[in-house]
Amino acid sequence: MEKFPIIIVPDDAPHATEAMGTKQKFWYIQKDWGPCLFKMPRGNTGEDWAEKVASELCRPLGLPHAHYELATWRDRNGTVSPRFLSGNEELIHGNEILRELYPDYPNSTSSHRNFYKVSEHTLDAVMKIMVQMPIKMPIITTDPGWKAPDGIFIALDIFVGYLLLDAWIGNTDRHHENWAIALAHNVSTPPNTNELRLSPTFDHASSLGRELDDEKRKERLTTKDTGFSIRAYVEKSASAFYDKVGDKKPLTTFDAFYKAACQRPQAAKIWLKHLADISLESIKLLFNRVPEDRITPEAVKFALEMLKINQNRLLDLQEKLP
Repeated sequence: MEKFPIIIVPDDAPHATEAMGTKQKFWYIQKDWGPCLFKMPRGNTGEDWAEKVASELCRPLGLPHAHYELATWRDRNGTVSPRFLSGNEELIHGNEILRELYPDYPNSTSSHRNFYKVSEHTLDAVMKIMVQMPIKMPIITTDPGWKAPDGIFIALDIFVGYLLLDAWIGNTDRHHENWAIALAHNVSTPPNTNELRLSPTFDHASSLGRELDDEKRKERLTTKDTGFSIRAYVEKSASAFYDKVGDKKPLTTFDAFYKAACQRPQAAKIWLKHLADISLESIKLLFNRVPEDRITPEAVKFALEMLKINQNRLLDLQEKLP
């Protein structure tokens, strides 16, 4: 089985630093790809392999997504992601959009940026934005041939697919700076008109149990304590979305998808059908392509069991949807 390639980023590559997020990262120009973002994981956290695997899992689901490749820079591991916006587009993050529509939405500053525990970041508010604003379907410069699945016609229904992805892989990082709208500044006819499109999904490194060490993985996989089992772990997977303003705890990733699915059941069923078509064997082959020095056998075993459990939990929802 051919391993995923490792992109060697030149020592003198850094062109511009990236302020968003918590990881060390920089933009540079990669031959044949153009502007690319290199990100280094924090310590021995597994963020690089989780980011790569998550992006590969987007493919069979049919989701528009940022592309990630494993990379090294000055002997430090990381990932490289080509810019997915066109030259006239800029990324408007969720918190910026929410502040425009809801004046009381918390303000983030460079000195104090709160990604989580923002109860104003409700799923209802985000879904309303998708409907009220003239947000069109994503376009991906790194995958110009991408087309939405049959039956998916609006940006909101694509976003429902993002929530399914989060529930499947246990992505706990869909905070208000990890979803966005692409704003295109058009200078053609009519003059100075701007176009809004849903951004491809991006930043999935906080998933697949990558933050656990191997000892904890083994314990959760083998314990008879149901409260510490891998099933308990996946069932507690917290999203960054809240049900209501003022709630103390966010929705779980599973409940966030189910809540959205109840509002958009036909879209949810389409995404669930795509999920049902993905075999565990094909996922195993994907993990086999990750170089051994990037991921441990226990991490693979744990992630596969996570995906299996969550896939079954999600597919069980089909009978509950209207």
